[in-house]
Amino acid sequence: MNLLKALAAVGSMTFISRILGFVRDTLIARIFGAGMLTDAFFVAFKIPNLLRRISAEGAFSQAFVPILAEYKNQRTHDETHTLINHVATLLGLFLVAITIVGMLAAPWVVQISAPGFAADKVKFDLTVELLRITFPYIFFISLVSLAGGVLNTYGNFSVPAFTPVWLNLSFIAAALLAAPYFDHSIKVLAWAVFIGGVLQLLYQIPYLLKIGLIPRYSLNMQDEGVWRILKLMGPAVFGVSIAQISLLINTIFASYLATGSVSWLYYADRLMEFPTGVMGVALGTILLPSLSKSYADKADGEYSKLLDWGLRLTLILALPAAVALAVLSVPLVTGLFHYGKFSANDVEMTRQALVAYSLGLLGLILVKVLAPAFYSRQNIKTPVKIAIFTLIATQLMNLIFVFGINLKHAGLALSIGLGACMNAGLLYYYLRQANVYKPQTGWLLFMAKLAVAVIAMALTLHYAAGSNATWLAYKLMPKLIHLSVLLVLGSTTYFLALWLMGIRIKDFMHRTVI
Repeated sequence: MNLLKALAAVGSMTFISRILGFVRDTLIARIFGAGMLTDAFFVAFKIPNLLRRISAEGAFSQAFVPILAEYKNQRTHDETHTLINHVATLLGLFLVAITIVGMLAAPWVVQISAPGFAADKVKFDLTVELLRITFPYIFFISLVSLAGGVLNTYGNFSVPAFTPVWLNLSFIAAALLAAPYFDHSIKVLAWAVFIGGVLQLLYQIPYLLKIGLIPRYSLNMQDEGVWRILKLMGPAVFGVSIAQISLLINTIFASYLATGSVSWLYYADRLMEFPTGVMGVALGTILLPSLSKSYADKADGEYSKLLDWGLRLTLILALPAAVALAVLSVPLVTGLFHYGKFSANDVEMTRQALVAYSLGLLGLILVKVLAPAFYSRQNIKTPVKIAIFTLIATQLMNLIFVFGINLKHAGLALSIGLGACMNAGLLYYYLRQANVYKPQTGWLLFMAKLAVAVIAMALTLHYAAGSNATWLAYKLMPKLIHLSVLLVLGSTTYFLALWLMGIRIKDFMHRTVI
């Protein structure tokens, strides 16, 4: 399998999802703005999302995919299917229990996750009601993650990458078609989450049937593979929980700040998730099964080359994205969100958060590449230790940036970004210390060429963007046309500079067998 082509396939599917996500968020910003209603919804949506990242896309995938890859390469199809049946049954039963508990305990969950909302009874009660609608999303999306892990292990990366499109389509249809029929129109977004989870699960079932691995109910707590996954999940849950606890603490801080702070951080985070999803998640998705196979085959040379390929590709794509987000912060925020109830003040507040986030974008994406290097070797403890240290450092930075320097909500974004850079740096250090990763030749020259190309792009975008006042005054079409021209101009300048310095696409062709 050509990894660059696989990355392009996953990236393109993720790109479609992210574009629809921007359409979704533009509609939300236009219809609801940034205030009490959106703060309540974003907290209600964030809680099942945090649990999803812990139990599904986080700890579960890290523990499940390496073991599944080992079964696929070393055992029979029936044995692999049996493992999937046992894992799916246990996961499903756990999810039913956690969903019921979560819905019943919604008031306490909101009290813990957004205590500042308690001062406003209307806001608090609305958040509780929305949470009870969105909480079952954790059940559906966790099973979606299981199906995605199976499909990725069998070389089908496109279907799991496209799956989130259904959530965005659910949001768009709900906002445009159903909102007028709800007493509190914000509730339509909560129901869109529920329906989106169902659609994502249904979408993947035919592809599991095609490879003969549709899960069936079969509870067997004695299965050796299940116990190996559970043993890996223990520290993995702890490690991933630390990162999500950091995000939850940020929400707690934001709930005490000015009304709209939760929403400003959300909109900025959505812009950050575009490059992290298209590049970081895509690279991590492709690398984990490939690295797992190399480790199972004891192919240390191939293992190190895969990591080197992933790191170079991360830098060549993520570094210009981070700089572009900062330079084009106002054009991006106005172009996507400055409509209807989304005011000029909302633009400025979201811009501040976006610039702060952009400082940590490279770290956020590097973690997606470096962490699978540990998970594929079934080493969860080292990333957990690093995550604990990062959590402590991030909260110390929160205290300094938010209450010391008074950066308000932007300080929360800055601490997350710098914490991610620290996390990535420590992961890299321990990989080198353990002699797991040996850099290939030519890194110094490669970095010099990248720096030149990024500087050329940044200067071009700065002078071509124009003033902030112009962007605030633009109507819809001139704004979108100018933004599109800037994106094309910036990417053309960057890749042309790389081409002139001798960097070619063929340099990143890498083939592997899954």
